[in-house]
Amino acid sequence: MTGFGSAAVADGPVSARAEVRSVNHRFLQVKTRLPSELAHLEPDVEAAVRKDLERGSVVVVVALQRESAALVPRIDLEVARAYRERLDELAAELGIERAIGLDLLIGLPGVLGSPSDGASREKEGELALRAVEGAIGALVRMRADEGASLSEELGRIVASIDALVAKLEKRVPTVVRAHHKSLVERVGTLLEQGGSASRGPSSSPIARADLAREIALIADRMDVSEEFARLKSHLDQWKKLVARGKTVGRQLDFLVQELLRETNTIGSKCADARLAHGVVELKTWIERLREQVQNVE
Repeated sequence: MTGFGSAAVADGPVSARAEVRSVNHRFLQVKTRLPSELAHLEPDVEAAVRKDLERGSVVVVVALQRESAALVPRIDLEVARAYRERLDELAAELGIERAIGLDLLIGLPGVLGSPSDGASREKEGELALRAVEGAIGALVRMRADEGASLSEELGRIVASIDALVAKLEKRVPTVVRAHHKSLVERVGTLLEQGGSASRGPSSSPIARADLAREIALIADRMDVSEEFARLKSHLDQWKKLVARGKTVGRQLDFLVQELLRETNTIGSKCADARLAHGVVELKTWIERLREQVQNVE
């Protein structure tokens, strides 16, 4: 979601330049920096950004430049003449000496106007919006180029996660069988040491059945087949979303959280050193995936 775009539009003595910068953000956040005379365009600028972007913290900066000829103030002779006539009438009515100078007339409202009043102000607004749209287009193109490289990197990470998940899933049955065998051996040793004769011959089979049931429950708690099935399902969904080629950043964010959740569950269920090391490696790859996803719109 990081990127930069700029554009400049000129029409006669007036030109507008816009710069748009974006950095990572979970949602779309737009900030504008406009000249005071264009402050009314803030909703239009934000609408232009939201039209093409869906995620990122975006800052839009607009500047106006006017040539010296365009900076010459506009003098409204009609307004100045009307002021002079009314002031003359007022002086005659009050019987006071007229002292109406040019400095007084120039300071009266409406006599000296801004060169950007009226139609000129509207023209400047149109130039500014065109510049903003051009800058957004440049930003989108830059982000698209970066996205192509990012897509390749995400593909490599997901392929590594895929391969590691398959490797860990293949080892799980061996771990479960070894753990089950170890439990059975330990139970057998405890039963022998306990001296079944002291409890009577009829109580030993019941005790063995109870222990066997407990062993089965422990083995069931170690079963992570569902977690691996969900991991593979999330990875398949990831590939489908990426293949769509649309704005999928938020969905990918969610899938990363789910991948991490299932991986943590697998790590908590299986007490095997090699499997634990594999889970740590898997979490490392998912963390890399999470970091890169922050750049995806």
